[in-house]
Amino acid sequence: MKPLDQFNSQGIVGVLTDIDDTLTTEGRLTAAAYAALERLRAAGLRVIPVTGRPAGWCDHIARMWPVDAVVGENGAFWMRYDAATRKLRTVHAGDPPADRQARLDALAREILAAVPGCALASDQFCRIADLAIDYREDVVPLQPAAVDEIVRRMEAAGMRAKVSSIHVNGWFGDYDKLSTTKRMMAEEFGVLLDSAEERARWVFVGDSPNDAPMFGFFPNSVGVANVLDFGERLAAKPAWVTRARAGAGFVELCEALLAAKAG
Repeated sequence: MKPLDQFNSQGIVGVLTDIDDTLTTEGRLTAAAYAALERLRAAGLRVIPVTGRPAGWCDHIARMWPVDAVVGENGAFWMRYDAATRKLRTVHAGDPPADRQARLDALAREILAAVPGCALASDQFCRIADLAIDYREDVVPLQPAAVDEIVRRMEAAGMRAKVSSIHVNGWFGDYDKLSTTKRMMAEEFGVLLDSAEERARWVFVGDSPNDAPMFGFFPNSVGVANVLDFGERLAAKPAWVTRARAGAGFVELCEALLAAKAG
C-alpha cells in the first residue's frame, strides 16, 4: 500500500465508498465527511456507497444523501432514487431461498448461544437478505478467534460470510459487493467495469475485510488508515492508504480528487 499523496487522481469520474469506519468515525457521520460527499457531487463526480448496511438504511441514503445510488447488504440489492419522478428503484441480486428467514433466525440463535459476547446487530430488523452479528459495534469487542467462529458457523450453514469493521455478515446467494456493483453500474449508468480502461476511472475506498473484493478489482483502490488494523486478515489490500483514519481519511481522499479535477 502506497501513501495517498503519491496517487495521481487525474481522470477519475466517480467514487465508490464503504460507509462504516470509512465515511463514519466512531459510529458517527461527521459534518466534514458528509460535506465531502456533496463537494464531490458538485464537482461532477458520481458518488455511490457500497455497504453492508441494511435495506432500511439504504432507502434513506438513496433518497436523502448526495449520492447517485447505493449498494446494500454486501451486494444483496441496489437502490437508486429518481428525484424527478419521485421513484425509488430497487433491484435485487437474485431470488432468495423460500425458507431464507427461517434459516436466518435458526442460525442467529445458534451463533448467539455458541459465541459469548456477540449480539444480533441492532439494525437486523430492517435487513431483507442477510444476518448481521455484532462483534464490536454495540458490544465489547470480541477476540479474533470468536469472530472466526462466527464466520465458520455461517459458512457451515451454506452462507457466504464477510467480516466488516463492526459486524460479521452472512447471506445465502452467490453475490458480493463487487458482483452487484458491476451489474448496477452497467444497468444504471452504462458503465462496463470489466473494461480495464473504465475500471481505472473509478476509485473505491474502504477499510475492512469485506471490502477485499473491491480492493482487488479496482487499480485505484484506497484504504483509510484504519485498514491497517486488519493486517493479514485482508484477502486483498488497497493500492493506496490515507494518512488519516475513518471519515477524516475519506475527506483526505476527497481533497486529492478535487485538487486534481481543479488542476
